Amino acid sequence: MTLKLSWRKTFRRLHLYLGLSVGVLLTIISLSGSVLVYYPQIDLLLNPANDATTNIKTPNWEQAYNTLRANFPSKQGPWRLENTGINSVIPARYYNPIETKEQGFAPLMVWLSSSSDKVIRKNYWGKYLVTWVYNLHFSLLTGGTGTLVVGYIGIASIVLIISGFFAWFPKPGQWVKALKFKSRSSKIGLLYDWHKLIGLTFCIPLLALTVTGVMLAIPKQTDPILTALVSDINSPPKTQIQPSKQTNIPLSQAVLIAEKALPSARLAWIETPSNLNAIYRFRFQTVDDPSYRFPHSYIEVNALTGKLESVFNIDKQSTASKIKNWIHPLHDGSIGSNILKVIWVLSGFGSAALFFIGVYRWLVRTKRI
Repeated sequence: MTLKLSWRKTFRRLHLYLGLSVGVLLTIISLSGSVLVYYPQIDLLLNPANDATTNIKTPNWEQAYNTLRANFPSKQGPWRLENTGINSVIPARYYNPIETKEQGFAPLMVWLSSSSDKVIRKNYWGKYLVTWVYNLHFSLLTGGTGTLVVGYIGIASIVLIISGFFAWFPKPGQWVKALKFKSRSSKIGLLYDWHKLIGLTFCIPLLALTVTGVMLAIPKQTDPILTALVSDINSPPKTQIQPSKQTNIPLSQAVLIAEKALPSARLAWIETPSNLNAIYRFRFQTVDDPSYRFPHSYIEVNALTGKLESVFNIDKQSTASKIKNWIHPLHDGSIGSNILKVIWVLSGFGSAALFFIGVYRWLVRTKRI
């Protein structure tokens, strides 16, 4: 009995100290994560696409690429164009603009009309709300160092969740009593019941979100663990072809070559050649790939000759590679329906509520208020 009590007391203290030390930053990460579950929809709501074009069957990638080059002639690096569907605005990114070279990750974001012939919006990553929130969530607005901090806060949060569960874990025969929301007269007891109820409700979603978040934030530290437990992680090739005076093949031709290589897959992203590398790089979603926006199958086409340089089909890769493929869509909720997204949003708010209730209870209990 004494040993059990000592372990319970240890978990309670660990849970308290971790909550007080990382709780503020964890709350910021949790609330910003809740916003990001619907960030494309929020951005569209805040920045409606002024595009009256209709009756466009599929994006005209050649026209889109020409429009980007005509409007941004100084941007000689690769452009990345996203395929968002029929009759849709075409988002594009230029990853290393000289205007934001001191800011780390701050690509130029451009939106083209569905007819591909005009720019309807442009901005820099981090300069508009949803991307500012993204930077807050992923790096606490402090770049690479902040991303590491977020990763290690995530590890502390995993311990926080587990220690909270074992601090509550009832004695044999006490399960019904431990799960009840009791009628209490004391503020401390009432706050404990609310903390317990919210914690038990969201412990599994929060654990899933935290583990996947850690793996996204610090892959260099977590990939070796995955490799040791499962298998090696396969990476797609990145072919380098020296540009020449020879004219590149049209983008439309390169798209057809890539689509024939993975005929049942959906084209998600296009990366155009640069003045340093004559390669078209395409990103596809296969039938078994859970990630809609950022799938993990790649095809490279020689921009000078049209030769198919490489095909990386995620469905044929190692088990560890497939596990990594599930991390991002699970973390942002895109792997499921709106039901999962709503659970993820509520989990973020639940995490914040746990912090505020826990701190308030501690302040009352220690007579600081």
